Amino acid sequence: MSSEPTPQPGPPSGRRPRRRAVVAAGAAAATAVAAAGAVAWARTRDDGADGARRLAEEVAGDWSAGTWRTELFTATGELPADLTAEYARLAGGLASAPPTVTVASVDTERAGEGSAEAALDVSFDLAAAHGAPEGSVLAYTTTLGVRRGDDERWRAVWEPALVHPALADGSTLSLDRTQPPRAEVLGRDGSAVVAETPVVQVGVQPSRTTDPAATAAALGELLDVDADALSERVRQADPDAFVSVITLRRTDYDAQRDTLQAVPGAVFRESTLPLAPTREFARSLLGTVGQVTAEKVESSGGRYAAGDLAGLSGLQADYDERLAGRVGVAVRTAGGTGEPQELLVVEPVPGEPVRTSLDAALQQEADDVLAATTSPSALVALDTATGEVLAVANSPADQGDLALTGRFPPGSTFKVVTTVALLAGGLDPDQTVTCAPTFTVDGRSFRNFEGEAFGDVPFRTDFAQSCNTAFASLSSRLADADLTTTAAQLGVGAEWATGVDAFAGDVPAAESAVDLAAASFGQGRTLVSPLAMAVAAASVAATQLRRPAIVLDPAPPEPTEPGSAADPAVLATVGDLMRDVVTSGTATVLAGVPGAPVHAKTGTAEHGTGDPLPTHAWTIGYQGSLAFAVFVTDGSSGGAVAAPLAAEFLTRAAAVRS
Repeated sequence: MSSEPTPQPGPPSGRRPRRRAVVAAGAAAATAVAAAGAVAWARTRDDGADGARRLAEEVAGDWSAGTWRTELFTATGELPADLTAEYARLAGGLASAPPTVTVASVDTERAGEGSAEAALDVSFDLAAAHGAPEGSVLAYTTTLGVRRGDDERWRAVWEPALVHPALADGSTLSLDRTQPPRAEVLGRDGSAVVAETPVVQVGVQPSRTTDPAATAAALGELLDVDADALSERVRQADPDAFVSVITLRRTDYDAQRDTLQAVPGAVFRESTLPLAPTREFARSLLGTVGQVTAEKVESSGGRYAAGDLAGLSGLQADYDERLAGRVGVAVRTAGGTGEPQELLVVEPVPGEPVRTSLDAALQQEADDVLAATTSPSALVALDTATGEVLAVANSPADQGDLALTGRFPPGSTFKVVTTVALLAGGLDPDQTVTCAPTFTVDGRSFRNFEGEAFGDVPFRTDFAQSCNTAFASLSSRLADADLTTTAAQLGVGAEWATGVDAFAGDVPAAESAVDLAAASFGQGRTLVSPLAMAVAAASVAATQLRRPAIVLDPAPPEPTEPGSAADPAVLATVGDLMRDVVTSGTATVLAGVPGAPVHAKTGTAEHGTGDPLPTHAWTIGYQGSLAFAVFVTDGSSGGAVAAPLAAEFLTRAAAVRS
């Protein structure tokens, strides 16, 4: 007997291929429907509990993103209508920045009965989000219940213990921050130039006055504040609010304590703030410290909170993280039926001091010298041996840092740079160079200050008397980039490493003969800061390139460009010419200053528009190891306005340095 199966009758000829095609299409459709059903089933009633696992992953991802979707949750009691708000209530200060949440494990043993549990690892980075010391992390594991509802969908179980297991008793979390004392800003000798100082904050409590306008008027007169604006703020404030008016040094408050306390509604709070010896003391450089603004809190990424102190300007802002240190944090439970728990305590880390090059005594003298000026002015002093900046004064003290970041035409002080270039090119200081009333270059006529002319005189006289036309006539000896190169040899326009914002100067190469002639006596497109011209004077005094230094610790990165040096012999000759300016030129007011001989150069820089053009007044120079620059906006001339201030400063400096 054959082992072959018995053949079965087939379909009629011609219909078999069609039937096979229909069967195949039907099978594909059935497969697709089954697959779609499987996906839907996995999201609802997956006996393998894949739906529970996916839900746990979704909740972890949402929490990490700071999102709480009500549709993913159920509750044994009433589900809060706004889970985001409820989470914020439970998490307290931690809610401002989401943690990193991952699924550690999922227990699906009872998934077939519609129940599962996921262990979630929760990690709050308190350093990144709240300014705590590096490595400060609140880490814990919490349990997420997952249930399958009557609609066959998996949902997470909302309960306070999900946020933290310690909240099962009805408590909430609190985050307390403690700022350490702010570190000091030090002077050159290591003593503090900014330190914690007793202050009194003057304010108004609206409920303590029956006449806000009268209270505001009295305080406005005593404290020089806007009485109308204060009156309006008092009217709009809550009755028991503290409406801040001004913060006074304790010594300033004590001087008018009785009259302030007699004002109805005036209230006072005592505290300390990091302050310099006086309000004016290097204010633009050092900056200020105060309570953070709402904008700064919002943009800080959690580093600041309302009420924190922070650097608001100047060096205090630039080095805020170093000076402020890191806040301490404490995470605790509050309320509930159980005992409060301390979940994490991290002690604050004190800030580190910033040491500057300032000489406190010289700084005070510089501030005092400028106090009487009626136009905005600046004074910078440097150590010629090191380039360290000993004093940076501005007047007014709180209206910008002209000394370091100002951009002004240097006027005839720039003749120091031009003279270095001319001497390097072979000019003899005793060579006769005519000082004519005017000198014309390509149709442009240049003149001297107040129409002066000294005729055929040695170049050293042209320098001492600051003859513009002599320099314009000599500009043809220079190449277009000579002044740019020479200025950098004296530190002007060179790369600096001061540790703070400072303008080294901009000395563009000449684009025409007229451009070069104007630049030769400090006009045209050349711009400098008072610091830049003080650096030039220091380089002449040292007979080598000096770069300024202000922040000494932490030391800023060294300049990447080495810088080229001028011929020391040429610089020494320029120093001699600067001495002539004092003995027989435009700065004779400096001749009687006590101490070593003074070397100087005055400058009167035209700017703006008008006929005649307004002028700035300059004087730069050095005496012994002290280089200086004095600048006064809209001063009539360097010799008449800036040089007397320089003389007063050097006289005061001699007294404090003796």
